[in-house]
Amino acid sequence: MEGKELQDKINGTLWAACDTLRGSVPAENYKDYILTMLFVKFVSDTYKEKKEELTKKYNGDEKRVKRALEWEKFKLEDTCTFDYLYENRNKDDIGDIINKALEKITQLNGTKLANLFSIVDYNNENVLGQKKEKNAILKTLLEDFNNPILDLRPSKIGNQDVIGNSYEYLIARFAGDAGKKGGEFYTPPEVSTLLAKLVKPQKNERIYDPTCGSGSLLLKAYKEANTNTVSIYGQEMNGSTYSLCRMNMFLHDVNDAHIEWGDTISNPKHKENDALMKFDVIVSNPPFSLDKWAKGFEAGNNNTVVDGKKQNEFKFEASMDEHNRFEYGVPPKSTGDYAFILHMLKSLTAEGRMAVVLPHGVLFRGGAEGKIRQKILEENLIDAVIGLPENLFYGVTIPAAIVVFKKKRKRKDVLFIEASREYEKDKNQNKLASENIEKIAKIYENYEEVEKYSHIATFEEIKENEFNLNIKRYVDTFEEEEEINIEETKSNIRTIEFEIKQLEDDLEKSLKELEL
Repeated sequence: MEGKELQDKINGTLWAACDTLRGSVPAENYKDYILTMLFVKFVSDTYKEKKEELTKKYNGDEKRVKRALEWEKFKLEDTCTFDYLYENRNKDDIGDIINKALEKITQLNGTKLANLFSIVDYNNENVLGQKKEKNAILKTLLEDFNNPILDLRPSKIGNQDVIGNSYEYLIARFAGDAGKKGGEFYTPPEVSTLLAKLVKPQKNERIYDPTCGSGSLLLKAYKEANTNTVSIYGQEMNGSTYSLCRMNMFLHDVNDAHIEWGDTISNPKHKENDALMKFDVIVSNPPFSLDKWAKGFEAGNNNTVVDGKKQNEFKFEASMDEHNRFEYGVPPKSTGDYAFILHMLKSLTAEGRMAVVLPHGVLFRGGAEGKIRQKILEENLIDAVIGLPENLFYGVTIPAAIVVFKKKRKRKDVLFIEASREYEKDKNQNKLASENIEKIAKIYENYEEVEKYSHIATFEEIKENEFNLNIKRYVDTFEEEEEINIEETKSNIRTIEFEIKQLEDDLEKSLKELEL
């Protein structure tokens, strides 16, 4: 079976398996059960094939086979494989059997898979229903995954990244199914590809995403580097999504991935010598305009007492942040976009670069954000501003922008690209086609002006615009309408009126003939 045909068949079978949970289980939960089962099926099929190979190689010597299996990437035992779960699918305690199998997989693989399966409980009656209903769902789910099309042994799927592609396919579909909740952790692959092309990761570089979600951005950047010498770093606040990201890295065979769980702003996990770790490349799609982004700093601030009364108002001071990330100013509490931007800028190496997906408000909002934006521009850290089409992201119909930042820039101007009309329609979503991506990447790489598409604005020009980066201020997309020929239009109107009169006369004549 050819690569694309195989991929499509596997994707379709996996999506059909979701019907077992869809409707019975909330949309935000069933992805965890499906993706975990996919992980177990892949690891089990790989283990089974390797065990068969070694058994043949060592003529059935079980001790030698067992020793050899200890050197494999994933360590399993027969009692925690998918085949074992399938054989026990009719047991009353099948939910508990699955949970114990997952726990055993974790124990066998140590820190590599620590807490990976904490997102799911296959014995949870609050999610899966009471015993009879739960057992029926789990039995059907195991039967769905026993489909011959989902034979995921390496000899069957070849060297293609079938499992990684299936995982990304499912996450994309789940994002559409769950709407906004899905969109919180999913960046469309086309946007991820574009960001990766803009930053161009190189060998031996560190790549970082402080809000990594399911890891799609990091994976695209990893692939763009086209070398396994890059190191991947990410942090994710949502515990479920954090686990999905780690699974994603394993399934894509990215071994040097350092994914942490926690709030990046209040508790950044990637550090060196108690200071923020520095990265050569950063790609990110942080949550748009996050409210109460500074919640991790509130506790000590709310204890202030004035005139005998406890003060509940929150006043953030830069000194509260041990890493001095807010040296350009403190973002408003209700809008956290610049909190993430400033964290990322502080995390860049001396010659680092980063590309970030942001709402358009970041480009022009005033107040504290305006002052921060001005200082960032005065420090010559913004390299390009790229307008994207609307309706690219699940749950967010508004257009977004990509802002490219660079340390140690050799020029003082900024490239603006108005690419909001560069897309193709894909069902309910807009989509960046490969030619759209290549066009944007080429214009950026060449740093060139194209009429009604891109413009290189000098620092003086931006200053005259009061450091407002609204793209339409710099790229004129106005199209003059074709001049109307008045006399020709009048003639067309007279012709239409004559034709209407003729039709009316014909109708009246027909009615008379019918004596109506």
